[in-house]
Order: sequence, then structure tokens, then C-alpha cells
Amino acid sequence: METSEFVIGQRWVSHNDNGLGLGIVTEISGRRVTLGFPAADEERTYAIDNAPLSRIVYQLGEEIETFGGEKYIVRAVEDIDGVLMYHADDGENIQPISEVKLAGTVNFSAPHQRLFAGQFERNGAFRLRVATLQHLDRLRASSAHGLMGARTQHLPHQIYIAHEVARRHAPRVLLADEVGLGKTIEAGLILHYQLQTGRAHRVLIAVPDSLVHQWLVEMLRRFNLHFSIIDQSRYDALKDEEDDVDALVNHIFGDDEDAVNPFETEQLVLCSQDFLVNSEKARKDAEAAGWDIMVVDEAHHLEWSPEQASPEYQMVEQLSAASQGLLLLTATPEQMGLASHFARLRLLDPARFHDLEVFREEEQDYEAVNQVVRRLQANPDTVAEDDKAVLKTWIGDDLDELLARDDHHEAVIDALLDRHGTGRVLFRNTRAAIQGFPERQPLPEPLPWPTLYENARYGLEGLHPETTVPDEEQWLADDPRVAWLQKKLASLRPAKAVVICANASTAMALEHYLQLRAGIRSAAFHEHLSLIERDRAAAYFADTEQGAQALICSEIGSEGRNFQFAHHLVLFDLPANPDLLEQRIGRLDRIGQTETIRIHIPYLEGTSQEVQYRWFHEGLNAFAESCSVGVAVQEHVQSQWQKALEGDASVMDSVISDSAAETERLKTLLHNGRDALIELNSCRREVADELIGRIEQEENSTQVRDYMLQAFDILGVDMEDHSEHADILKPGEQYRAGHVEGLPEDGLTVTWEREQALQREDMAFMSWEHPMVSGVMDSVASSGLGKAALSNLSVKALPPGSLLLEAVFAVHCPAPENLQLTRYLPVSPLRLVVDVNGRDLSAALPHDKLNELCSNIRRRTAQAIVPRIRAEVETMVDHVEGLAEPHLKPLREQALARVEDSFVPEIHRLQALSRVNPAIRQEELDFLNSQLEAARDAVNHASLALEGIRVIVTS
Repeated sequence: METSEFVIGQRWVSHNDNGLGLGIVTEISGRRVTLGFPAADEERTYAIDNAPLSRIVYQLGEEIETFGGEKYIVRAVEDIDGVLMYHADDGENIQPISEVKLAGTVNFSAPHQRLFAGQFERNGAFRLRVATLQHLDRLRASSAHGLMGARTQHLPHQIYIAHEVARRHAPRVLLADEVGLGKTIEAGLILHYQLQTGRAHRVLIAVPDSLVHQWLVEMLRRFNLHFSIIDQSRYDALKDEEDDVDALVNHIFGDDEDAVNPFETEQLVLCSQDFLVNSEKARKDAEAAGWDIMVVDEAHHLEWSPEQASPEYQMVEQLSAASQGLLLLTATPEQMGLASHFARLRLLDPARFHDLEVFREEEQDYEAVNQVVRRLQANPDTVAEDDKAVLKTWIGDDLDELLARDDHHEAVIDALLDRHGTGRVLFRNTRAAIQGFPERQPLPEPLPWPTLYENARYGLEGLHPETTVPDEEQWLADDPRVAWLQKKLASLRPAKAVVICANASTAMALEHYLQLRAGIRSAAFHEHLSLIERDRAAAYFADTEQGAQALICSEIGSEGRNFQFAHHLVLFDLPANPDLLEQRIGRLDRIGQTETIRIHIPYLEGTSQEVQYRWFHEGLNAFAESCSVGVAVQEHVQSQWQKALEGDASVMDSVISDSAAETERLKTLLHNGRDALIELNSCRREVADELIGRIEQEENSTQVRDYMLQAFDILGVDMEDHSEHADILKPGEQYRAGHVEGLPEDGLTVTWEREQALQREDMAFMSWEHPMVSGVMDSVASSGLGKAALSNLSVKALPPGSLLLEAVFAVHCPAPENLQLTRYLPVSPLRLVVDVNGRDLSAALPHDKLNELCSNIRRRTAQAIVPRIRAEVETMVDHVEGLAEPHLKPLREQALARVEDSFVPEIHRLQALSRVNPAIRQEELDFLNSQLEAARDAVNHASLALEGIRVIVTS
């Protein structure tokens, strides 16, 4: 550069540090020039002959901003002794604005502006930008979007429920799959989908105290969702940070509107139900924070009757009103009776489930409807007149239209399932329907009754008589179950066993005895341990090398935890409630269990333990098979069962025979009625298989690894081979941390293959929806990386010194994220190649071919070239913009057609449903109509934006 090129007051930018902003020449001395950078409050001095600077000249029609924040559109540019005077339009008048007065911040969004400002990059960055736009276009339009990133098996019932529920606006549903079918995974998939697609941002998970850390780990390990725990310690820390005593008092008593609400400081929150019940302050803060989705695990504990609601129920009712979506999880929805089951449905939709007696009456209709469905499935070509009459009462005036369709039997079944009372709010898959579960082998062990328990032989006390003996040493010495347990564990060694008993005191005593006296490695798991201590106990038990052989659990150990790596279950006592028995067994009896589960049942002869064993085994067959009707049967024989438990031997045979008959009757009824209908609506296998196929199609290709390898090369991440399908990622010398999320300084081991990820939890599972991958893609697309590149091309067909412009456009459609407009109007990258004369060479010079032929130009040479070719580049940009414009209209038309095809039939369907099924909320209809209008408007305002250019100089 010549000295005359620099004049005090001129504006320049640095090639090496874009963060400095727009510099102003403040001093020229000899062969040095000094610039001040107001935005960074820095001053830099450069050698004039090799200063890494580019002159900034705004063109006609571009926007400029002054130090005072006023914005103008350039209408004319005048050079006054080397300093530019812009004649700019403020919307009313043309005003002279000297470049000296321009703001220090600068953001060149247009690719050619970046090129002229010296903010261009090498070929690889441009290639990465093009690849990013192409992948985003495909992925965001995919039906598998939102379901690809979870570290889970592809089980059809889980994928179907996640897809069906997560697509809804503010879903409010009860996930009631039987024990072992993966309700936590279903909830995680739903949350992952909603968060990935922008349908939700704020989530509150409320679980029993014993499951807080398990949920924290599961959400992070399986779904890369980072939840924050809010508990009393969080509030205590908040108090400690408060310096102002008055402010502290106001915070405690809630008088200060400016007091910090910890629930508002986090987007994803995990909380103990007990904490929310016991702390009014926390409950009010959680309610005030508002949520997109609230998740409640073990929802069967929410007791309700028309006369009284439990504190837990009241807490959930209060917070669910402050949440748009609600997911309730329970494997035993009717454990507390039909009234409590109704009450949970009432939480989901109080307008629909408003009357308990009406709900009871509805349940009576399910069998008749199910019989019609089964006849339709068996004889799809004909519909009997009697069936038409039944269908008319359920489907109404839409029946004739449905019967006229070619696929009338499928259409009618779909309509019935839609209109079915709890079909939209209740999902329940059963073991019988899913299959793939292990056998259960009950192994009873009758033991002599000790006189020690003379006062606790019968009744509920007789189920766990040790709690009536004050002297712990005495019952440990005299209870034959203890000696039997010691011998049994010794004989099973090294096989692991889960031992479950009703009370924490029993669990603690047994664990101490086994550990200290019997020399058996064991760990305790009960409610008196802290959450961290429970997690340590579970981890010690899971350790296959030096871990515990036995885990001694109180009743809470039978809820929520997964011990399917063990195959022996010891029921030291038996619960009164059949559903609690099922939950105990369900800790081992899960999908993925590889061996027969051996259920060891020591019981004391001639006591209520023997009564309960016989009732479970002979009356319910609850040890060998999953029993979902146990509570209902118990209610049916309640008085007889209580008499038998109290020691009345004369009723024992009748209570067993009556229970067996009622069990068979109810199972048949459920199979023929409600359960069959719900199961049909809880897993549509053909839909699930198609989704799984889409997900696996994306995963089985090497595209994600190839893409990230390309990105890491540009972003300075070193990738070393670890093993088959696995690599080690580490920050390199040129690491660009701002573009890569979650890469530790000491590196990260990753796998690109799902099966390996399921086996190796120490490896991160890199899918298209892993935060690092999606973060890189979003960062590249939203930043200036690769927007402008300059390269050299040597081919005989083009004379040296020729210029070509390769440009990539993308649809720009500003709209709220939850509209998910990319499903209808994807990124739609458009690539064009032109010469200075405007000839379209796109087909003749494909992108991949240019990538092979183009080479990088040395930075210093490129900086000298750019000012000389500015006019030609501006001409070529005009050419490609003219060529691109005709492509926009058909893209808009296609997008509008997709919008109509997606929204209109669904709105009509829900309108028809709402006339016969109150489960359809008006809120859903209003939301869909507003989404339709917003989508139409956004698509009509879509434009094609120039996303990147590569200027090619031939040689």
C-alpha cells in the first residue's frame, strides 16, 4: 500500500481480528499508520506496506449507523480529500454523514461485503457452509427430526408414543405403560423432540425424592438434556448470597418483587415432589415461573376423592395450571382406585373429565366398541347393520363419508380410536402386547413360625412382624428368614440379588447383619439415605468386579430403579397391595432382561404371610405373570381377604377361588374392552416402523462423521482414532471454541454407532441431534463462517484471469421457532455459478467438481486481488440474484401447499372430533388455526438470501 492511501479520518477493518470493529485512522507517521478502534477501546499501529487492513466503502442502498445510533440508507457517496461523505436517507431527508461519524461496531452480513472488507476465508470454510445448508435442509424436513439423538433402543411402542405425543401443542397425557416398558424413556423422547423443534423451552420435572438423581443422570446420559436441581440447599445458598438484610427479609416473606426466583433462572428444572409439597415458598416460585411442560413421575401417589385430595395432588394441580403441557407417568394408573385414576385424567383436562359418575358410565361402553373394531379388522369389506348403528352413536354424521372411502375399514377404526374417551390423553402398552419379556419363576420357601412373633401372627402386622419387636438383635437371631437369606445368598454367589422389604428399619438391620456378621458384600437402599448415598449404593451394586452381591431395599427401592442386570429377586416380606408387588418384580422384569427371573419368597407358615403368598400365587397368579387387575380384585374380595389375613382359615379357599375367577373375568373384560382400544391407540406398528426406518437410514450413513470431520478441520478440533466406530476429539492449536459446544480441554471419546453407544456409556453418542453436532451446524449457518471465499482454478477451457462466482442462496423466512416452518419451507439451498457476462455455468461446473479443482490463494495475494475485482464481483452478484429470483415463487407455492395439507385436514378432523369427544380441547383448535394463519403469513414473506459466495480466479 502507498502512504497516500491512508488519510486521517478514514475507516478501515482488520483482517486478523474482526472483533475490533470499524477502525479510524488517527495518525500517519513515516511508514506506520495508527488506527483507533472505538468499539474495542483499543489502538493499533501497523506497517503501511503490509497492514492487514481493508478500506470500508459503503455502497448505494446499504445501511450505515452513526455513533449516536441513528440509521440511514446510503443514496450517494462523495470523496472529499480522501475522506468519504455519505449522503444518506433517514426516511424523511437526505443528510450528509462523514465516515468519521460512523459507529465503531460493524457487521457485514452480505457475503460480498465480507469479501470487500477482507473477511474472506479458505475454500474449506465455504465447502462447510454449503454442506451445512444441505444437511439442515434435509434434516429439518424429515419426519424423524427430534427423534434421532437419544441414546436408546429403537422400540416401536416408545418411538410411536414419542412421535404421536410430541407433535402436539402443549401435550397433556398420561403415560401408563406397564412396569418395564420404559415410561421414563418415552417422557425423555417427548421432551427431546419438543426442545429440539422449539415447541418447548421451559420444563419442570417433579419426581419422588428417591428418583431425583436418577432422572438427572438419565436425562443427561440418554438425551443430552442438562437439568438443574432446585432444592432447599439452592434456597439456602440464595440466602447466603444476600447482603442486604432488608432484601433478605423481603425475599423470605415474598414482599420484594425484585427478589430472585430460582425457578426463573433455569430453563430445565428437576425438583423433588416432597420439597414442593413442604415448601410453600418454592411452590409459589415454581408456579410464578411458568412452564411449557411439567413432568410428574409415580403419579399413582396422587390420591384424590370427591371429598378430599392429598397434598401431593393439590401441589400438582396448582403447578399444572401454570404449565401448558403435562406428562403424568405411572405403571399402575388405578392403584388407588378408579376415583384417583379419574382424578389424574382430571389434571390433564379438567374440562373433559369433570364428573366421576359420567366417567364410570363411559367405561361401560368400551367393550361394545371394541367388539365392533375387532369385527371390522376381521371383515374389512363388510359392515353389519347392527355395527353401523353402534358406529353412528360414536362417529355421528361423519360415518357415511368414512364408509364411502376405499379404505373405509381403516378410516372407521381410526375415527373410533380418535373419538375413544381417553384415547388422546391415555397411552398404555402392556407386556402381552409388546412381548420380549423374560419368564418369571416363583420359588416359595415356607419357614417355621417363631414364637417371637406371638403378638404379630396375623393381620397387616403379620406381613412384617419384625417391626413389632423392639430388640433388633433378637429378631435377627430368631427370625428363620434371616438365616435362610444368609444361606441363600451364599449359595447364589457370585450372582447378584435384589432383596426388597417393606420398611427401612428392616432393610438397615438386614444389611448390617449380612455385611458385618455374614461377610456378604451388600449395600442398603432406603429413604433415610441421602440421594447421593442411594446413588452410590446402586452404583456399588452394579459394579461387576468389586461390587456388592446383594442390594437390600426398602419399599422405595421397588419404584423407578432399574436392576435388570440382576436375575434373582428376594421378597423378604410381601406387600398388602398387589400393584406394589408388581413394581417390586418390575425392577428386574424389564425389556432387555436376558434371563429367567427367579423370585425367592420366604414366608412364615401359619401366619398372614402364608395367606398373602397363597392369595398372590393361587388367586392372582401375580408371581408368574404381570397382573394389572390386582387392585380391582382386592376390592372385590376385600372383606374375605381381610378375614383370611386375620387368621380365619375357613374363608381361605373361597377367597382364593373367588379371586381367581374375578381375575380371569377382569382380564377378559379389559382385553375385550378398554385396554384393547387403548393398546391399539398406543402403538401403531406400521407408523413406528416407518419412523425407525427413517432414523436408521440417517444413522447408517457415514454422513454425520464425514460432515463433522470436515467441520473439525476448519474449527481446529483434532480427531484421533480410538477404535472401530469411535474417535477421540481434542482442541487443536487453531481451536475455535465459539463454534464447538461441550468439548473438554482434555478431550472427549465419541462413538458414531448406536449399538456401541448403548454398550459404552463412557462414550458420547454423536448423532445429527447431539448438541455438539447441531451446535456446529447452527453456528455455521448463523455466523459469517464461510460466507466469502477466494480461490484459484486452473483449467484449459477458461483463459487466465477470468472470474467466476459460485453463490449459494437459502430461503430466509423469519418466524417463531415453534411454527417449525422448515417442515414446509426447508432451507432449500440454491447453488448458482456465473461469469462476468452473467452466463449460468451451474450445470457445467458442479460443486463437488469445483471443490476438487479449486485451490487456496495465499492470504497476502488475495488481499491485493480483492480491491481490483470489486466491480466485477458486484456485477456477478447482481447476475446471480437475478437468476435466483424466479426460484422463489415455486418454493413459496410448494410450501403453502404443504402448510395447507398439514394443517387443514387436522383442523377439520379435530373440529369433527370435538363435536363427539370432549377430550379435544378448544385450546388445541385455536392454536392450530393461529399456527395456520401465522404459517401462511410467514411463507408469503419468505425471501431468498445470499448465504455465501466463492470468487474463483482462473490461472
